[in-house]
Amino acid sequence: MLTSIAISNFAIVESLELELKSGMTAISGETGAGKSIMVDALSLCLGGRTDAGVVRHGEKKADISATFDISAYPAVQSWLEERDLENDHLCILRRVISKEGRSKAYINNRPCTLADLKEAGSFLVDIHGQHEHQSLMKRSAQRQQLDEYGQLTDLTRQVREEYNSWRKLKDELHAKQNRSAELDARIQLLSYQADELAQLDLKVGELEELENEQAFLSNIADAQFKAYASAGILRDSDEGNVCSSLHKAIQQASAIHPATKELDNALEMMRQALIQAEEAATSLSHYQDTLEQDPGRLQDVEQRLSDIYDTARKHKVLPEGLIPLRETVDQELEALSGGEESLEALKLKEETAYQQLTSSATLLTEKRTQAKEELAQRVEEQIHGLGMPYARFYIHCDPLDQISAHGYEEIEYMIASNPGQPAQPLRKVASGGELSRISLGIQVVTAHTSVIPTLVFDEVDVGISGGTAEVVGRMLRSVGNRGQVFCVTHLAQVAAQGHQHFRVSKEVFNEATVSKVESLAETNRTQEIARLLGGIELTEQTLAHAQEMLGNVQLQ
Repeated sequence: MLTSIAISNFAIVESLELELKSGMTAISGETGAGKSIMVDALSLCLGGRTDAGVVRHGEKKADISATFDISAYPAVQSWLEERDLENDHLCILRRVISKEGRSKAYINNRPCTLADLKEAGSFLVDIHGQHEHQSLMKRSAQRQQLDEYGQLTDLTRQVREEYNSWRKLKDELHAKQNRSAELDARIQLLSYQADELAQLDLKVGELEELENEQAFLSNIADAQFKAYASAGILRDSDEGNVCSSLHKAIQQASAIHPATKELDNALEMMRQALIQAEEAATSLSHYQDTLEQDPGRLQDVEQRLSDIYDTARKHKVLPEGLIPLRETVDQELEALSGGEESLEALKLKEETAYQQLTSSATLLTEKRTQAKEELAQRVEEQIHGLGMPYARFYIHCDPLDQISAHGYEEIEYMIASNPGQPAQPLRKVASGGELSRISLGIQVVTAHTSVIPTLVFDEVDVGISGGTAEVVGRMLRSVGNRGQVFCVTHLAQVAAQGHQHFRVSKEVFNEATVSKVESLAETNRTQEIARLLGGIELTEQTLAHAQEMLGNVQLQ
């Protein structure tokens, strides 16, 4: 629950710190004193929208923090632990707004996103404003409220997700079944290209191998002639060759006397040169023997290269780009056409998704039917006590022509205010007072089932007075008996029901207006209840009446 709130330089509040308790806390004050300031500040701590106008005039920033005891709420503790934001059994939400309109958010004194602040706040506080009935005019809000009351939020989310998945499959199937002429032409072109590239069937590295082989086959005759000539120079020529010359040189040098070390070295080098020359001549002869002209193979290679070059020019790519082009064409063709097997598979997936969706939506309809009867009965009981004893409240499930993301039906709140009148949609009820009372009855009922620890009612009793106001106060007190309720009110009958009572007032200090909040003890509370009953001038009668009201509450 909310244990304290600290507000600094917000609106007309200079500095405010409040320690808060469980039960029902009434907040009252004169018109314009700023009764709703605490609610507005708390709303910002929960991630509400803001602007520079909330910063107190002349100050640089507004600073608001709210401290919650979450020891009895393990779901909130787990949420904080998952984000490394835990702080024993406390959750401190803080918002700082600069005079330029920029804001910073913190959870347990650690910076966080505004989305995280909103999500954390959604676990902790639920604010019911005085204009709540305006949102209840919308069918979407009514559907959401019924689903929350029936604890169907997870199921409605499941139906919505399954609906979106099914629609995606259905649209994909429709597109595949209704291809345009342009798409057919594209598929036809791709099919032709795929067949042509498949027939060519160029392999990785084949182009380089063919070009090297072509160069080799084209130069066999020249290679044979040059190998023959080289071998002749080394050994085979009758007119003189390297080997015979080296042999003669060795003979002449061997006959020199006396022999010296230099001469021996020279002879050794010539003998080695003779050996190398003979081996080289032998290798050339062997190489020459391996060279065999093959005109047929050369023609085949040149034709293959011609086919590759022609196909590359046709597709406006380099020859080495034909292989990646084939892969691209095959992939696009598969994506566009797929074939009958993929179409049948898609049909099966769509049918399976639809069956799952209809199963979940049927279950949602069943649970909504159960929840709407209970909610309608409880709301009707509440509005009977709010000065509408003959009103009948219904929740109509209007079947849709086809399934939607929200299920098989639309929800509509219906009301028959007086006997003999037909029920009509709540949005068509003309009386603002009736709308306020019906809205309050709905809020009180849904608050009873709320798992949120702190509930705030901001002047939801507008348009209500007399005995009805006392019923409203009792309703809010009963909710407070099981948790924590804050109620901003201008009615004595409601304020008297509070377990605690705060009074908001304003004063001028140093030519500046300042709003302050004080907790009322018994005497001051009696005076505040009397003021709410009879105005500024307090009389013995109004004070006695106030004491009686407070005494009656104690006896309940």
